[in-house]
Amino acid sequence: MSWSELERLVCDAEADGALARSLRHCRSGKELILAARRLGYRVTRMDLQRAWVEHRREQEQRSSTG
Repeated sequence: MSWSELERLVCDAEADGALARSLRHCRSGKELILAARRLGYRVTRMDLQRAWVEHRREQEQRSSTG
């Protein structure tokens, strides 16, 4: 369930500039999780780790095909 919360947070931040700006002030994963929770999103450390792994995998695929 929390993975869907991370996806919802990302979608909301992409649509809301003020939310995106407030999240940009986070300097660590822990700060991001705390900010998300204060805003009502149930995001976990594991969600961020999974997102990072998927992001790296996508970058590697792009660089190998490009």
